[in-house]
Amino acid sequence: MSVIRKGKETASEGKRKPQRVPSAAALNRRMRNSEKKRATILDAALSTFSKYGLHGASIDQIALQADVSKTNLFYYFSSKEELYVSVLRELLDLWLKPLRAFTVEQDPIEAIRDYVRVKLEFSRDHPAESRLFCMEVMQGAPLMLTELQQPLHDLVENKIEVIQTWIDQGKLAPVEPYHLVFSLWATTQHYADFRVQVEAVAGKTLEDPGFFQETLSSLETIILNGVRPR
Repeated sequence: MSVIRKGKETASEGKRKPQRVPSAAALNRRMRNSEKKRATILDAALSTFSKYGLHGASIDQIALQADVSKTNLFYYFSSKEELYVSVLRELLDLWLKPLRAFTVEQDPIEAIRDYVRVKLEFSRDHPAESRLFCMEVMQGAPLMLTELQQPLHDLVENKIEVIQTWIDQGKLAPVEPYHLVFSLWATTQHYADFRVQVEAVAGKTLEDPGFFQETLSSLETIILNGVRPR
């Protein structure tokens, strides 16, 4: 290469414009768009997994419902299994949120009343999520066992202590705290997990406002009368 040509190239390189750095607003916009697309994929995955299960669902189905390419989907989630676990983790977080609200300072009757209402609303508003979680547990929780043995176990242990404190203070009847928690889960989730059965027998679901209120009132009476101090 001649000295003249090399000099021209050096001059040309010197004239190159510096690369533009995205503004904070542009970065925030990209982040929001990315989060929105991720949420859309999770919603599509939830709908597909709740209908067909992990093995029956396909990435093609999920991508089609989310209106994204498979390549784009794999940018956010490396595999179908990772996507499935992500859906279940978000569900578990939502499902446990009402239980996290239990504190020793609360009136236990009001705390349990609120819990029953919130969990029943969850069963009404998120039946697909509840059924998917039920399906995973009934299969032995092969992909979620660690989550159940650690975060779920630790949270329940913490709230068992709260319930036991209420009992020791004479604010609740002397029931076994674990069975109280299991009963709360069973009674409220039944209306989502066995929605078809409920509709076949009662002719209604929680989507019917009158039936929802009737169910809530009945569960409150059954549960609260069982835990009120004698």
